[in-house]
Amino acid sequence: MIVKTAKFLVSNSYYQNCPKPDKPEYAFIGRSNVGKSSLINKIVGINGLAKTSGKPGKTQLINHFFVNEEWYLVDLPGYGYASIPLKIKAKWETMISGYLQTRKNLLNTFVLIDIRHAPQKKDIDFIENLAEYQIPFSLIFTKADKVTRRQLKENLKTYEGYLKESWEELPGIFVTSSETGLGAERVLDYIEQTNKVFVYQPE
Repeated sequence: MIVKTAKFLVSNSYYQNCPKPDKPEYAFIGRSNVGKSSLINKIVGINGLAKTSGKPGKTQLINHFFVNEEWYLVDLPGYGYASIPLKIKAKWETMISGYLQTRKNLLNTFVLIDIRHAPQKKDIDFIENLAEYQIPFSLIFTKADKVTRRQLKENLKTYEGYLKESWEELPGIFVTSSETGLGAERVLDYIEQTNKVFVYQPE
């Protein structure tokens, strides 16, 4: 897929106010400092489309972007923040879970994971929650340029082995780098193919 246009559409604090679910939609989510905004910008080829920050928790709303006037890319607040007040954390969790569980046009949730680290409980808990609610998802491993090829292979093997302990079938896996552009084309190709199966079903 070639991205010709990508623009910010709207931000919402309530999932009920999201755009009409008449276009294919893909959500991006991950823990703090996973490189989510940088990867989104690399995928669409527009620097600064998704706001980047060195401070965890920059994304606090459900942010919709309209790509090629065909599909929605959604930048979601992260999960697993320890430094934010419990009241705000609970609000974010309600907003995210409500969106993920009710958004009918959501074809896939890309869960971003830093490839430099061993499997983290908060990541595992999150993807297991997605599976429990039968929410389609894929794993995007970020920052591949920060490790050697050997480390990359070993870390992927560790993660896959961990998942196979309780999963009969592994989710889709993408390896990416927002610095080199690695994996961006694969993600776009996946979205292009998945868009073909979308059928809008009005209520």
